[in-house]
Amino acid sequence: MLNIEKNTKIIKETAKNLGFDYCGISKADFLEEEANNLENWLKNQYQGEMKYMENHFDKRLNPTLLVDNAKSVVSLLFNYFPQKDLNDQKDNQYKISKYAYGEDYHEVIKKKLKDFLLIIQQNIGEVNGRAFVDSAPVMDKVWAKKSGLGWQGKHTNLINRKIGSFFFIAELIIDLPLIADGKVGDFCGTCTKCIDACPTDAIFAPYQLDASKCISYFTIELKKEMPENIKGSFENWIFGCDICQDVCPWNRFSSPHQTPEFFPSPTLLNMSNQDWQEITEEVFKTIFKNSPIKRAKLEGLKRNIAYVEKEKQTNGK
Repeated sequence: MLNIEKNTKIIKETAKNLGFDYCGISKADFLEEEANNLENWLKNQYQGEMKYMENHFDKRLNPTLLVDNAKSVVSLLFNYFPQKDLNDQKDNQYKISKYAYGEDYHEVIKKKLKDFLLIIQQNIGEVNGRAFVDSAPVMDKVWAKKSGLGWQGKHTNLINRKIGSFFFIAELIIDLPLIADGKVGDFCGTCTKCIDACPTDAIFAPYQLDASKCISYFTIELKKEMPENIKGSFENWIFGCDICQDVCPWNRFSSPHQTPEFFPSPTLLNMSNQDWQEITEEVFKTIFKNSPIKRAKLEGLKRNIAYVEKEKQTNGK
């Protein structure tokens, strides 16, 4: 027991030293409660064209299929709330999600996780594990919730009482027994701001998300042409969407991050709608070389811009 306490302390201290805002631990058990929820979600086709969500069903629920003899899931939060909201600049300005202002978070956080594993091995001994940042069959919000880092709000994003919801979630799944943290309560109360604000009705009920109706899905995940029957307006979002988080009262507690890699470039800060419309492949590759926006590709970005412009004409704006 003494070793478990000591090792848990090392894990928590290492997370803090590496700049993670919060660290929580849960036992690497089978996610029995989530199995039924995930199955129903997929049956209802809420994943849309995201066929990868249908893959590795068992691995999503059982961490021991990802790491042999897994004992603990270490969940980590990393703040990305910006000093300046680029989406507040002007009416009719194109909008991109805050998480995409800087460099690709996968690369930035994955490096920290590799350092994390190395420090664990140097200080504790032979520990096997894998690092995950939103790029493998890991239910990160579920594990973060189990480890006491917050609760899944009515918009289904994780909310932390002290920093809101503008953060990345990462995990280390390791074969090291640790002291697990307990869950926290749900503090959404009677609030329905996220549900009321969603322009496409993607949040169709409290804690229920039809991802195939989400603006983030349309502008990032959907690779085909926009369907004709989209309900509501994109409200100038051309990459991702922050509406449900922007209206959440818990984000009053968000504080600006201090991570240089996530600061927006001067070019991005000064881009006008005309700059977005006239962007070439060469400029796109230069500006967004290390950005999450490259995931949409120039073709997808131009499709999104064209759709938003069509909406403006239809609505007489």
